Amino acid sequence: MPIPPIGVATAGAAAQPPRVPKKTLDGEVFLHLLVTQLANQDPSSPMDTNEMIAQTTQLASMEKLNMLSATQDVALGFQQRTAVASLIGTEVTTGGDSPITGIVTGVSFAGNEPQLTIGDQQVSYGNVLSIRQVSGSPGIPDLPETPDAPESPEPPEVPEIGTAA
Repeated sequence: MPIPPIGVATAGAAAQPPRVPKKTLDGEVFLHLLVTQLANQDPSSPMDTNEMIAQTTQLASMEKLNMLSATQDVALGFQQRTAVASLIGTEVTTGGDSPITGIVTGVSFAGNEPQLTIGDQQVSYGNVLSIRQVSGSPGIPDLPETPDAPESPEPPEVPEIGTAA
């Protein structure tokens, strides 16, 4: 009676799915590399502590830069939304194969890039070539005309102070 050989897949409790490598270097990957390096170092020449401190400092710097990048992405999104929303009621001209000129009546932030509504057409914010303020447009109040400022009166003459004789 033959005995089947034990394969790698049958050894152990359960077969685990293949590990998918990460495409970004984050703190978890860095710590995994550091632990692997410490576990496999030569006991007769251990890792220099200054080098280990430098590596952990690099990790902290990398994490802070990632946090800063994420914060800037959020700030850019708010700035872009404010800029695009301020276009409502202005006349824009777009580029592309068939340029469109018209008043922006709405804005949509549903996709990756804001979309402007001009008439019944949706136009990408990145296609806007020129913007022109139009008075009387929906959403833009007409500014009252300012009357000419009255001329300022001449200052009164001040009599000269004489010297007593």
